[in-house]
Amino acid sequence: MTDGTNPPSSPQPEPAPGSGYGFPPGPPAQNGYGYPAGGGDHGYGYGYPQFDQQPNPYQQEADGGQWPPAAQAQPAQPGFTRLAGPDVPGASQQPDWEAMAERSDAERRKKKTKLWMLGGTVTVLALLAGGGTFLLLGGKGGADRTNAKPSAQASPEAEESKSPQVYTATVAGDDTLLRDSYGQTGIRLGPDLKIGPVGKRFQVIGKGSSNSWGQSAEPVVDVTKSFTITARAYSSATKGSRIVMSQGDGESYSFELGVNEVNDKQAWIFRVQTGDKGAEATTRTVTAEGLTVLKTPTLLMATYDAEKKAIALYVDGKKAGETPVPSIWQAPGPLQLGRSRHHDIWTGPWQGGLHNIKVYDSAFTQEQAAGYKEGKLSPAPKPAHAWLLT
Repeated sequence: MTDGTNPPSSPQPEPAPGSGYGFPPGPPAQNGYGYPAGGGDHGYGYGYPQFDQQPNPYQQEADGGQWPPAAQAQPAQPGFTRLAGPDVPGASQQPDWEAMAERSDAERRKKKTKLWMLGGTVTVLALLAGGGTFLLLGGKGGADRTNAKPSAQASPEAEESKSPQVYTATVAGDDTLLRDSYGQTGIRLGPDLKIGPVGKRFQVIGKGSSNSWGQSAEPVVDVTKSFTITARAYSSATKGSRIVMSQGDGESYSFELGVNEVNDKQAWIFRVQTGDKGAEATTRTVTAEGLTVLKTPTLLMATYDAEKKAIALYVDGKKAGETPVPSIWQAPGPLQLGRSRHHDIWTGPWQGGLHNIKVYDSAFTQEQAAGYKEGKLSPAPKPAHAWLLT
């Protein structure tokens, strides 16, 4: 009987049952030549695998070739176990999966232990390098707690020097409103009073026009009590009245600090009103004559001592003069930069630069004024308001 293929031309000896030549050891399968018996479309399974069975694992995928010869039995190796039943050609041994899994788990545990020890060593070295002393305490339930005790704590001054804050002259989101560094009163800038650089900080620069002004939203100085006002000024005007700051927007001012012509020469002045009309009879003035005003950076400081009933003017830390006053008239209206109110008219538009403007709720003495100029005022009083700091 033939299955439609030509058999080899050279005759082959008939295999003996159990010889391993092309067959597994044991008796041949019933009703099938080289295949296990079973039902199916081909009845006896003659030369074909049955459809209701799984493919024979021992059949070569080549077209009609002989199976590989059976491998010689080998002794079992560690980690392997022999399969029960007849020997499988070419695969007499199978891995002992349980033993291999145990070895794999052991190796993983060993690696984790090494990594944990290495990580702990690196952490300890890093902590020691940071200068800290650390104590590991075992908590209840197996949980570890770490208490860190630094060897030294940096002072606020040291931290500030490491990361200084960026100074801003204006309120965030509004470039025309000067920020009050100590209080809550900003100063709105007019069209011709612009912010410009001075060193690494800022100043305002006026053109000397009617729009060279700045104004707060409310009064800043309580003229019924002692106060000190100070600013660094640079005047580029050759003549006329030039006001650094004043207070009041009614018929007249309460006080004004700036430049005025005295005996046909420019001079620094501090002037107050004791009456509400701004008349000459109710005006008190302290003047610093004989000093260079034009294009000269100058520290100005004006004080009112409510106990002594006196005003004083200091120029670059030196007392220029003092005069008694009965009291200062409290004019309505806010603080002004770059102008002053005279008989319902704005006068003295500022031309030049201004910065480091501060208001204190006390009257500086001569010693304090000198110390302020040298930056050695100790203890340094805290200003109530400050703008354009340097």
